[in-house]
Amino acid sequence: MSSPVAIGRDGSRRPTEREWVPEAPVALEFNGLAYAVMMATPDALEDFATGFALTEGLASTPGDVTDLAVAEVELGWIVRATLSGLGIEKLTDRVRARVAESSCGLCGIENLAEVARPLPPVAAHAPITAEAIFTALGTLRDLQELGRRTGAAHAAAFVAPDGQIIALREDVGRHNAMDKLVGALARSGTAPTPGFFLSTARCSYEIVEKAVRAGATSLVTVSLPTSLAVSRAKAAGLSLWVLAREDSVILANDAARGG
Repeated sequence: MSSPVAIGRDGSRRPTEREWVPEAPVALEFNGLAYAVMMATPDALEDFATGFALTEGLASTPGDVTDLAVAEVELGWIVRATLSGLGIEKLTDRVRARVAESSCGLCGIENLAEVARPLPPVAAHAPITAEAIFTALGTLRDLQELGRRTGAAHAAAFVAPDGQIIALREDVGRHNAMDKLVGALARSGTAPTPGFFLSTARCSYEIVEKAVRAGATSLVTVSLPTSLAVSRAKAAGLSLWVLAREDSVILANDAARGG
């Protein structure tokens, strides 16, 4: 494969070194059944599978997902796990072979009513501060190792009320990064409150839903939300901050007690 070449507006050409963000098919199998094939960055895959099961509603607790095993195969990666609890019935009802791009949030949903199904109510929570958001943003880039190297990876982080980043995961897909974060918190026994989730992604409705199902009470994104994301956040009682920059942020939905 030829090396990349940087071409200037003046027609100049020079060799350049770039690291491309890893992306590969990752098959998720639960109880021996193929559930989904996601395009993802193949790291922290145990966290990914656990978080995916939790945010998909296949698992109620991390203890419902056991016997995790990751294998690299010729065409990609396979993550196998044993699923227990109430999720088994949902697994058998909804099992399907699907290939979902990392930007796809509706793949496999067969009924439009599924999109509007009520989310669990968010717990009462104290407001977070804009200063905590600015503090987190000030250190976020330093912790995005894959993002710094490639310039093409999303990050999702859990942040303490004082702005300290507690955990962070990266992936080529914004949904995958969130699932990895949810799985990492669940597997380490870290409660998702108090504090907030921080995503480098556009705030789509899926990001809101994953945050709510993970037990988060506040969500901050660096980009603007969709109308559905805002309405879903309001319905669930999720505090939503968007277009977060190092000197400004928009409070789209203030659901905090005393906020």
